[in-house]
Amino acid sequence: MNAPANPRRPRCRRLIALVASAALGAGPALAADSDLHLDPHQALYTLTLDSAKSGSGVVGATGAMFYKWGETCDGWTLEQRFRLRVAYAEEEGTDLSSTLVTFESKDGLTYRFNERRLRDGELDQEIRGEAHLDGPGKGGTAEFVKPETASFKLKPGVIFPTAHTLALIAAAKAQQQFVSRFVFDGASVEDAGQISAVIGPPLKPPGDKAAKPLDDPLLQHMSWNMRLAFFPSDPTADQSQPDYELSMRLLDNGVSQDMKLDYTDYVIRAALTEIEKLPRPSC
Repeated sequence: MNAPANPRRPRCRRLIALVASAALGAGPALAADSDLHLDPHQALYTLTLDSAKSGSGVVGATGAMFYKWGETCDGWTLEQRFRLRVAYAEEEGTDLSSTLVTFESKDGLTYRFNERRLRDGELDQEIRGEAHLDGPGKGGTAEFVKPETASFKLKPGVIFPTAHTLALIAAAKAQQQFVSRFVFDGASVEDAGQISAVIGPPLKPPGDKAAKPLDDPLLQHMSWNMRLAFFPSDPTADQSQPDYELSMRLLDNGVSQDMKLDYTDYVIRAALTEIEKLPRPSC
């Protein structure tokens, strides 16, 4: 995933909203579960280099990520802005940034995505399209209009990112320790990729006297430490090792904390610094 001169690009939507579905069935059924309640919110994360292997060439990383997860009467909206500067020992640094906007229907059957990625201030890639499933647990179709016109079938069992988040929370509440699903997020003109998750035991909410932003009511929830492995969607690629891994603390209301994105040669940490609850729609 990383030669120093061409580090693997963090696929930003998977850094948070990424938490897609677990092995509990289709997203629509989970979304209707009365025990699952996602809190619309916006949050700011500070990005830093957590660690790097010798020989990777990476000596530092700084950046920030803004994340806004909103709710409408019929779906969930995501707005995410991401910037990261990676510094190298013997080369000039690289600036990566992206802006992502998505919509996912509450029935789990419709997903629209639009993302612009910049590298050193120049447009690197623009991705836009939508996907539809034919029904709960059924396959569907993904259509891209950028970076190229493309269309392909999604196999039965594929789900979208918010349905995956709901499924991870449902799996954690059911005390499942391992789940694996195929998730389509539109991060590239590819089929759905497999995400396998290892879920730890439940963690109690932090005390009321915790330092900000940890004293926010949004964070006074049950949570679980999870480690997600993202495998390539290309069937010809080596499936024995994931493209990258994400460790995180996921709360039962959909908020993410303590995230680390592991690219094998280096690890990026995302620390929550600000969070604010957003209003729900009056439907």
